[in-house]
Amino acid sequence: MLWIAGSIPAILIDRSFQDTKGPFYFQKGLEALERFTERAIRVIQHIPSGKVMTYGQIARLAGSPKGARQVVRILHSMSQKYKLPWHRVINSKGEIGLTEDESFFIQKMSLESEGIKFTGRASINLEKYQYHPDDSTF
Repeated sequence: MLWIAGSIPAILIDRSFQDTKGPFYFQKGLEALERFTERAIRVIQHIPSGKVMTYGQIARLAGSPKGARQVVRILHSMSQKYKLPWHRVINSKGEIGLTEDESFFIQKMSLESEGIKFTGRASINLEKYQYHPDDSTF
Protein backbone atom coordinates (compact mmCIF):
# COMPACT_ATOMS: atom_id res chain seq x y z
CA MET A 1 0.00 0.00 0.00
CA LEU A 2 1.08 3.58 -0.66
CA TRP A 3 -0.03 6.79 1.01
CA ILE A 4 -0.29 9.94 -1.04
CA ALA A 5 -0.81 13.21 0.78
CA GLY A 6 -1.24 16.64 -0.66
CA SER A 7 -3.75 19.44 -0.60
CA ILE A 8 -6.49 16.80 -0.39
CA PRO A 9 -6.95 14.14 2.29
CA ALA A 10 -4.49 11.26 2.10
CA ILE A 11 -5.70 8.40 -0.07
CA LEU A 12 -4.75 4.78 0.54
CA ILE A 13 -3.99 3.22 -2.79
CA ASP A 14 -3.45 -0.49 -3.50
CA ARG A 15 -0.29 -1.08 -5.56
CA SER A 16 -2.03 -3.91 -7.39
CA PHE A 17 -4.18 -1.38 -9.26
CA GLN A 18 -2.18 -0.92 -12.46
CA ASP A 19 -2.52 0.56 -15.87
CA THR A 20 -0.55 -0.56 -18.93
CA LYS A 21 2.53 1.40 -17.85
CA GLY A 22 2.84 -0.08 -14.36
CA PRO A 23 1.46 0.90 -10.96
CA PHE A 24 -1.14 3.63 -11.17
CA TYR A 25 -1.09 6.01 -8.20
CA PHE A 26 -3.82 8.39 -9.38
CA GLN A 27 -1.02 10.76 -10.36
CA LYS A 28 -2.94 12.07 -13.34
CA GLY A 29 -5.91 12.92 -11.14
CA LEU A 30 -3.72 14.70 -8.60
CA GLU A 31 -1.93 16.63 -11.34
CA ALA A 32 -5.27 17.69 -12.84
CA LEU A 33 -6.47 18.85 -9.42
CA GLU A 34 -3.29 20.86 -8.91
CA ARG A 35 -3.60 22.47 -12.37
CA PHE A 36 -7.24 23.33 -11.69
CA THR A 37 -6.34 24.87 -8.33
CA GLU A 38 -3.52 26.93 -9.85
CA ARG A 39 -5.74 28.18 -12.67
CA ALA A 40 -8.61 28.99 -10.31
CA ILE A 41 -6.25 31.00 -8.09
CA ARG A 42 -4.99 32.90 -11.16
CA VAL A 43 -8.54 33.66 -12.32
CA ILE A 44 -9.58 34.89 -8.86
CA GLN A 45 -6.46 37.06 -8.54
CA HIS A 46 -7.37 38.84 -11.79
CA ILE A 47 -10.91 39.89 -10.85
CA PRO A 48 -10.71 43.69 -10.94
CA SER A 49 -12.03 45.97 -8.25
CA GLY A 50 -15.70 46.81 -8.82
CA LYS A 51 -16.40 43.54 -10.63
CA VAL A 52 -17.51 40.04 -9.56
CA MET A 53 -17.35 36.52 -10.91
CA THR A 54 -19.39 33.45 -10.04
CA TYR A 55 -18.05 30.21 -8.60
CA GLY A 56 -19.13 28.32 -11.73
CA GLN A 57 -17.64 30.91 -14.06
CA ILE A 58 -14.27 30.57 -12.32
CA ALA A 59 -14.50 26.77 -12.46
CA ARG A 60 -15.18 26.85 -16.21
CA LEU A 61 -12.24 29.17 -16.89
CA ALA A 62 -10.01 26.99 -14.71
CA GLY A 63 -10.93 23.93 -16.76
CA SER A 64 -13.63 22.15 -14.77
CA PRO A 65 -17.17 23.28 -15.68
CA LYS A 66 -18.64 21.31 -12.75
CA GLY A 67 -16.02 22.46 -10.25
CA ALA A 68 -17.90 25.31 -8.53
CA ARG A 69 -17.70 23.55 -5.15
CA GLN A 70 -13.94 23.17 -5.60
CA VAL A 71 -13.74 26.94 -6.09
CA VAL A 72 -15.52 27.34 -2.75
CA ARG A 73 -12.91 25.04 -1.17
CA ILE A 74 -10.06 27.01 -2.74
CA LEU A 75 -11.48 30.30 -1.48
CA HIS A 76 -12.00 28.87 1.99
CA SER A 77 -8.55 27.35 2.33
CA MET A 78 -6.30 29.61 0.26
CA SER A 79 -7.66 33.18 0.30
CA GLN A 80 -5.34 34.37 3.03
CA LYS A 81 -2.22 32.58 1.73
CA TYR A 82 -2.62 33.94 -1.82
CA LYS A 83 -4.32 37.23 -0.86
CA LEU A 84 -7.33 36.33 -2.99
CA PRO A 85 -10.10 38.91 -3.42
CA TRP A 86 -12.62 36.35 -2.12
CA HIS A 87 -15.27 39.02 -1.67
CA ARG A 88 -15.53 39.38 -5.48
CA VAL A 89 -16.87 35.84 -5.90
CA ILE A 90 -20.62 35.29 -5.66
CA ASN A 91 -23.15 32.65 -6.67
CA SER A 92 -24.78 32.26 -10.08
CA LYS A 93 -27.90 34.10 -8.93
CA GLY A 94 -25.83 37.24 -8.36
CA GLU A 95 -26.07 36.88 -4.59
CA ILE A 96 -23.67 36.65 -1.71
CA GLY A 97 -23.79 33.01 -0.74
CA LEU A 98 -22.37 33.32 2.76
CA THR A 99 -24.81 32.67 5.58
CA GLU A 100 -22.65 33.56 8.57
CA ASP A 101 -23.51 37.20 9.45
CA GLU A 102 -20.01 38.58 10.02
CA SER A 103 -18.57 37.16 6.77
CA PHE A 104 -21.70 38.23 4.86
CA PHE A 105 -21.36 41.84 6.03
CA ILE A 106 -17.60 41.92 5.39
CA GLN A 107 -18.22 40.75 1.82
CA LYS A 108 -21.08 43.17 1.26
CA MET A 109 -19.18 46.14 2.69
CA SER A 110 -16.08 45.25 0.66
CA LEU A 111 -18.08 45.14 -2.56
CA GLU A 112 -19.91 48.39 -1.74
CA SER A 113 -16.56 50.08 -1.05
CA GLU A 114 -15.56 49.16 -4.63
CA GLY A 115 -18.68 50.86 -6.03
CA ILE A 116 -20.95 47.84 -6.41
CA LYS A 117 -24.60 48.64 -5.72
CA PHE A 118 -26.92 45.99 -4.32
CA THR A 119 -30.46 45.55 -5.67
CA GLY A 120 -31.61 43.83 -2.50
CA ARG A 121 -30.10 42.65 0.77
CA ALA A 122 -27.64 40.32 -0.99
CA SER A 123 -28.27 40.70 -4.75
CA ILE A 124 -26.06 42.24 -7.41
CA ASN A 125 -26.93 43.01 -11.03
CA LEU A 126 -24.67 40.53 -12.85
CA GLU A 127 -25.26 42.21 -16.22
CA LYS A 128 -23.64 45.33 -14.82
CA TYR A 129 -20.95 43.99 -12.48
CA GLN A 130 -19.92 40.56 -13.76
CA TYR A 131 -16.37 40.36 -15.07
CA HIS A 132 -15.93 38.46 -18.35
CA PRO A 133 -12.22 37.95 -18.96
CA ASP A 134 -10.86 36.65 -22.24
CA ASP A 135 -10.62 32.84 -22.01
CA SER A 136 -7.07 32.93 -23.38
CA THR A 137 -5.90 35.01 -20.39
CA PHE A 138 -5.71 31.86 -18.25
